[in-house]
Amino acid sequence: MNDGEITVLVGPNGSGKSTLLKTIMGITDLYSGGVFYDGTKINGLPTHEITKLGIAYLPQVNSTFSNLTVRENLVMAGYVLGKEEADERVRKALEDFPVLKGYASRKAATLSGGERQMLAMAMALTRKPKVMLFDEPTASLSPKVALEVLGEIRALKEERGMTIVLAEQNARRALEMGDRAILLVGGKVAYEGSSKELLEHKELGRVYLGIGQG
Repeated sequence: MNDGEITVLVGPNGSGKSTLLKTIMGITDLYSGGVFYDGTKINGLPTHEITKLGIAYLPQVNSTFSNLTVRENLVMAGYVLGKEEADERVRKALEDFPVLKGYASRKAATLSGGERQMLAMAMALTRKPKVMLFDEPTASLSPKVALEVLGEIRALKEERGMTIVLAEQNARRALEMGDRAILLVGGKVAYEGSSKELLEHKELGRVYLGIGQG
């Protein structure tokens, strides 16, 4: 992947998209090959060490603390920072996500699915990552809210120059916003290259992504 780009992982269910992200983060073991970041081999490192290198991972499952308020979630996310710096990053996170600012005192459990996803993004950003890995961020969200979440992800690239790896169920939307694409089929790479070219590849799109059908 290249700095400041969105790399999209697409493929049928069970093709290995989530497994690839978990492998990068050291959650799933790698049995051959290697994972390199910024010229350093990182497979074998514990997840917290990979996070310290500047890689943030947002899993498909809810990664917020339901019994804590929005503000408390943000404070927890930056617990390794000094109080002054943590307070500043919490303030910045609430400014960056205005919808959360109005809910700062609400328990995360009361938020909608889209709002929880925004909170998870804000929590990750308190650690100032260089790379963000998203695993199906729009799963179970309504089409309208899903577009809002994808818009926030796109803004991370356009406004912050963030490098993003996005595994997404809505292949067309993801490819439209992506720079590069990797199509996984049965755990193997069936295509790697331009997102636009994959979007325009009628055969691959029809067979594996459901694009161009109907």
